[in-house]
Amino acid sequence: MTLSGKDLQKKNAGYKAGEYIKDGMTLGLGTGSTAYYAILKAGELVKEGYKLEAVATSNETARIARENGIEVLDLNDVEHIDLAIDGVDEIDGAFNAIKGGGGALFREKIVATLADEVIWIMDEGKPVDAIGEFPLPVEILVYGHKHTLKELADLGLNPVLRERDGKTFVTDNGNYIADLNLSAPLDIENVAKKLAGVVGILETGLFLNLCNRTVIGTEDGAKVIENPNKKN
Repeated sequence: MTLSGKDLQKKNAGYKAGEYIKDGMTLGLGTGSTAYYAILKAGELVKEGYKLEAVATSNETARIARENGIEVLDLNDVEHIDLAIDGVDEIDGAFNAIKGGGGALFREKIVATLADEVIWIMDEGKPVDAIGEFPLPVEILVYGHKHTLKELADLGLNPVLRERDGKTFVTDNGNYIADLNLSAPLDIENVAKKLAGVVGILETGLFLNLCNRTVIGTEDGAKVIENPNKKN
């Protein structure tokens, strides 16, 4: 099948990020339609003889990785992660991103935080002047979630409990997600401070200055932007 438009951009981003994968690495594999192509590239490298292990940020990612010949390990069974590759929902020029549209933000943040190196991959529509238009996900406990949602609403954060196929969406961790409908430019410091004070929130979709570089796919290839604040 011939790809075009955003699908081609996503593939080009994922495959470009694959150039940073080295034999013997333990990878952190992200979740979503762009990360999918990075997984395919890693699978191709395994077929070429690379010895790779991976930690998956979702059950779906683990399934795709195994189908492509990649050994998937539990996070508790690895000493470190060499390289994490994942997509974003929005990212600004200061490398502050919103992630979690696919519902895997908790695991994605743990993996990104533990990785020696992080690459965010994306199509051309993801970079923005200021984040905030994309709803900010927060993973919340099921226990007492109505009270958590009320507190978020009282703080003016406009939470909406995520649903899928007419049912409340449940993460791979067994939790719920509240999507906060805010606006750009997001007052990142203020929002982060408010969220830090809410009992019941397990993790937020604010991924602030966590990546070493971004890879933006185009229909002609991909462009790499290094983060000057994260020099190796």
